[in-house]
Amino acid sequence: MKAPADDMDETVEINVVPLLDLAWNLLVVFMIVVTASVQGINVNLPKASAAAGKIKPSTKAITVASEGTIYLDSVPVTLAELETYLRQAKASDPNLPVVVRGDEKVEYKSIVEVLDLLSKLEISQLGLVTQKLVK
Repeated sequence: MKAPADDMDETVEINVVPLLDLAWNLLVVFMIVVTASVQGINVNLPKASAAAGKIKPSTKAITVASEGTIYLDSVPVTLAELETYLRQAKASDPNLPVVVRGDEKVEYKSIVEVLDLLSKLEISQLGLVTQKLVK
């Protein structure tokens, strides 16, 4: 006759495969939600059409170099000249898009001066250009 303890020699296993599937699904959902919420500044991009290739984009690029020199597209300008050029461009295109690029070594004050000028001219289509962080 067998002892009652002999019947309980079976090992009990927990099947973790469904738990791993759930964890992967939650990870994917989390990555999608976080990526969608960190996309950046909302801008109204122009719609594409058949004639879109013939029209040059009117985006102005303002660059502040490490020594503080301000460039509009690739032309060095002073802050007063920048205001004049942007005022003229805004007169022809009220929704003038502008991107600002600043060297990482430039003084914060120089970037703030450019942003204050854009605010004064009521330019709301603004983008700040950054570089992807490489780990």
